[in-house]
Amino acid sequence: MRKAFAALAALLLLVVVAEFYFAASGAAGPDGAAYRPHHVLGYVIFLLPLVMAAAAALGRLPGRLIGLAASVAGLTAVQVVIAKLARALGDTAGPLVFGLHAVNGLVMVAVVGTVLRQAWRLSTPTAPAGPTT
Repeated sequence: MRKAFAALAALLLLVVVAEFYFAASGAAGPDGAAYRPHHVLGYVIFLLPLVMAAAAALGRLPGRLIGLAASVAGLTAVQVVIAKLARALGDTAGPLVFGLHAVNGLVMVAVVGTVLRQAWRLSTPTAPAGPTT
């Protein structure tokens, strides 16, 4: 289960990086349709950490790791709130608030990186301690 969790964490990091790519490529497009891949991956980024948290709980991984995985789903929900709030504030304050969307995205990258590092460490077997000759 530990190796599967580590593989899911690596997949999540790839999806989050792809999310940044699609946000940037959508920003260059003339209409909102260019953001469609960005929106679709947002759902994946919300659901995948929930699956990871459940798998980690079933695999009896440390509670902190379960919480970190689940927090990515929470950060994704914050992304939606930021976008909706920015849209509601219009052209005056909206862009300033929307900048938090990118900052929160960077926090997500940091959290996912931490999850991946810890998952990788737990999935790698340690050498048995024995007498050295």
